[in-house]
Amino acid sequence: MLLQVGGMRSALGLLAVRRACCLSRSNHTSPRTLEYKPIKKVMVANRGEIAIRVFRACTELGIRTVAVYSEQDTGQMHRQKADEAYLIGKGLPPVAAYLDIPDIIKVAKENDVDAIHPGYGFLSERSDFAQACADAGVRFIGPSPEVVRKMGDKVEARVLNQQHPQTQSYGPVTCLSEAQEFSNTYGFPIIFKAAYGGGGRGMRVVKEYEELEENYQRAYSEALAAFGNGALFVEKFVERPRHIEVQILGDKYGNIIHLYERDCSIQRRHQKVVEMAPAVQLDPHLRDRLTADSVNLARQVGYENAGTVEFLVDKHGRHYFIEVNSRLQVEHTVTEQITDVDLVHAQLHVCEGRSLPELGLKQDKIRINGFAIQCRVTTEDPARGFQPDTGRLEVFRTGEGMGIRLDSASAFQGAVISPHYDSLLVKVIASGNDLPAAAAKMNRALAEFRVRGVKTNIPFLQNVLSNDQFLYGTVDTQFIDENQELFNLKPVQNRAQKLLHYLGHVMVNGPTTPIPVKAKPSSIDPVIPPIPLGEPPVGFREVLLREGPEGFAKAVRAHKGLLLMDTTFRDAHQSLLATRVRTHDLKQVAPFVAHNFSNLFSVENWGGATFDVAMRFLCECPWKRLQELRALLPNVPFQMLLRGANAVGYTNYPDNAVFKFCEVAKENGMDIFRVFDSLNYLPNLMLGMEAAGAAGGVVEASISYTGDVSDPMRQKYSLDYYLKLADELVRAGTHILNVKDMAGLLKPESSRMLIGALRDRFPDMPIHVHTHDTAGAGVAAMLACAEAGADIVDVAVDSMAGMTSQPSMGAIVACTKGTKFNTGISLENVYDYSEYWEVARGLYAPFDCTATMKSGNADVYENEIPGGQYTNLHFQAHSMGLGHKFKEVKKSYTEANKLLGDLIKVTPSSKIVGDLAQFMVQNSLTRAEVEERADELSFPLSVVEFLQGHIGIPHGGFPEPFRSKVELERGKTLHIKALALGDLNKAGQREVFFELNGALRSVLVKDTVAMKVSIHSRKIVTVEKGQPLCVLTAMKMETVVNSPLSGTVVRIYVNADSSLEGDDLILEITE
Repeated sequence: MLLQVGGMRSALGLLAVRRACCLSRSNHTSPRTLEYKPIKKVMVANRGEIAIRVFRACTELGIRTVAVYSEQDTGQMHRQKADEAYLIGKGLPPVAAYLDIPDIIKVAKENDVDAIHPGYGFLSERSDFAQACADAGVRFIGPSPEVVRKMGDKVEARVLNQQHPQTQSYGPVTCLSEAQEFSNTYGFPIIFKAAYGGGGRGMRVVKEYEELEENYQRAYSEALAAFGNGALFVEKFVERPRHIEVQILGDKYGNIIHLYERDCSIQRRHQKVVEMAPAVQLDPHLRDRLTADSVNLARQVGYENAGTVEFLVDKHGRHYFIEVNSRLQVEHTVTEQITDVDLVHAQLHVCEGRSLPELGLKQDKIRINGFAIQCRVTTEDPARGFQPDTGRLEVFRTGEGMGIRLDSASAFQGAVISPHYDSLLVKVIASGNDLPAAAAKMNRALAEFRVRGVKTNIPFLQNVLSNDQFLYGTVDTQFIDENQELFNLKPVQNRAQKLLHYLGHVMVNGPTTPIPVKAKPSSIDPVIPPIPLGEPPVGFREVLLREGPEGFAKAVRAHKGLLLMDTTFRDAHQSLLATRVRTHDLKQVAPFVAHNFSNLFSVENWGGATFDVAMRFLCECPWKRLQELRALLPNVPFQMLLRGANAVGYTNYPDNAVFKFCEVAKENGMDIFRVFDSLNYLPNLMLGMEAAGAAGGVVEASISYTGDVSDPMRQKYSLDYYLKLADELVRAGTHILNVKDMAGLLKPESSRMLIGALRDRFPDMPIHVHTHDTAGAGVAAMLACAEAGADIVDVAVDSMAGMTSQPSMGAIVACTKGTKFNTGISLENVYDYSEYWEVARGLYAPFDCTATMKSGNADVYENEIPGGQYTNLHFQAHSMGLGHKFKEVKKSYTEANKLLGDLIKVTPSSKIVGDLAQFMVQNSLTRAEVEERADELSFPLSVVEFLQGHIGIPHGGFPEPFRSKVELERGKTLHIKALALGDLNKAGQREVFFELNGALRSVLVKDTVAMKVSIHSRKIVTVEKGQPLCVLTAMKMETVVNSPLSGTVVRIYVNADSSLEGDDLILEITE
């Protein structure tokens, strides 16, 4: 690479005289020749973080503060941090407002401002602004206008520093042809830089001739937008250098000191991302040369106030002057941390006329103390090329603690990040004894941050801080480009905010799950069958009331014939009509049942899903339902479903709550408690049995059935397993033994084997069998159970039977008529009862499973999906447009069951298997993939809680190694309370307010009814792959969008000056 190491040339004598003059002034610091003028009011001609930083320093020194703001910045924090705030640039674009020198000076004069601090960016390196301040009699907190002009003009600054090593350069560049001539002379790569500003704006590297014109245009445009002047200079690009800069400080008396160096090599698109002080593994002799050159240059030009001299250091340790930034730098914070010098305080005091020695700032007293790192947390998405993100900060929580300093802008919950300005959200500065210690503190602080609503670069910064090359301090400006693993970003979970968005959307727009059918309730009311006058005949409840649970059980066992339990009042409509039947329709037919079905063993009418559906969806009181039905049906025992320790809920409750629930249920008319546990977990079963027994109810302990006892290849749930479980239940004192076949898996042969074995083992124990008719074999299975010794089987009236419900009452009555299993029930009464429910069922047409499901299916023997759940899954699949994939859903259910160790599947364990199955389908995961990636997948909460043992221990234990690989995260309960719904705003959104874990949260939700978007297509053109399509301008940076393929633009969705959000569609191209 060609380098120009210039001599002093003809200017040597002049520079020597000037240097001698400066040295004379530096030695004459007392007596003072300038008057000390205290500053009483400071304006900051800037915004955001730097404005707040200066305000804080002023407040500490007792100086009143003034903020200025654009029309777009009315909600920004720097306005509120100042004592006074005034609008500037009314009617101007966002950036132009802060470049409006006449308006800024006017506001300063009208409000008695003594001095103006320019911050960084905007007007900070504009000599005309410094001169305008001087002309108006307002002090400029920075170098003199002449020095600002010389240093702000990057070309002249390089001329002044020709005695130090520099790269080949030329400027200012006034046209493209001059840049082409330079590249022809010195070759590529070259770099364009803004002549009147920094911060990466207007900077473009060109590696080949074909890129020259496009990058020249982009650099010019960016420089013009950011600094009000598009002038550029071009220089030979040094590859793989370190970017080292030296902080200097001068006063009005010629005193110049340095505060050591900073390493700013970690950059992307020439913008600094992470800065450190001091530079790691920097040769002490090189440090001395860098600091000496910086101080000499400052003396040469008579520099005063704070500034930075920037260098590139190549791999051979040679350094090259880049430029002088005649202002405070974004990264000044790390220098403050290692030197204990407040640079803004120093700036203000120097401007007042105080000397550096007076401030205790002498070179021999400046020492490096420890190490500091600054990370710029920005609203940029590293996964998309650091594309700026905009929006509202829905959550903002910082990381703090020992060794952490935060310099923030307008970062608070509810703040709006606009596309008009820099993407900086907050500067995080970590201090420690050395680089690893500071990096550890920074990593910890960043991990504590919670930013929701916009994307940030925090995951990327965490990857940088964990990188070995970074920790060894061997980075250069190519670090980010050459370490693509930095972009392997850990996804942000954002669980709480996602949940709030979902809840808010439902509150604003209603449920999002479409009903897959357009069926409407029937307009025909059911006709109530004739009911005889007088009291209903005596039934089995009379026996129970007279002889108690034990006598009742003996009477049942001694009964001749087969007893029936009618599930029409509960499980039948739970399986077929989504549990939506109202108390009104049950009450209508209850007297008919009392008069015509008095010889039923019981009516199942309560518990399970009917309890919570009554409250949540029907807005009815389940207790009132029980009381009213009891009054209308006094002679037939009522039976309920009790989920052991879960009562009628979906999680384990305290023991005393379960006992009290059973007590109150008994007092309100419940008689028989069918107690089960979804895993046949004995401790949970025992609790339910004890609670029901203590309440004075009939205890019907259930064996939840799965598998196939007649299949010798399936031995996890063998006949011996069920018999041993039955032994425990009988020993515990159950009055009736129940076999609960939730999925309808009992075949005639397995029925005979299981029930026959139980009858042989317990000759005096009443046996009750429950099943579902999903496969269509329910009647045959129940008849086989009766032949094997069962006393009671479950049925539903004909029009509410079959499919995923229970076997037909009429079929069982007809098949047993004239046999020893005669039910004693009149078929005529069954017909009348069925006719009522056939018409009543039409009232619930939108919820009827037949809308999407036309028959049962024998594949239940493979997937083992419980009846009610089978219906729900089928309905949900159609609702989500996956009706054609229901076979896949059922297959995933089978695989999920195997993953979880082959569970007994009944609420809530069936829900756990279903949740995992849907998780697999939604994420297109196979069983093998779930097992392999179990340690990285975010499983449904129900699955995690099952593996934590929340619902008990399954037979055979938990599945390993699957369970050990799943992250069993605990202590993450979210307490959410909906508070209010806001009015519609101009963007068609409503703000929804919640209380989350005691803190106020809100989300903006688009009202889909109130806001409609229309799209217009425009001219159709042909484009080539790589051809520029449009330019996106964000945060004063420009990005060219090139065509990813050759084809035809068929539709354009944006106009010039359109405001875009992340993921917005710009245009469509077809090949």
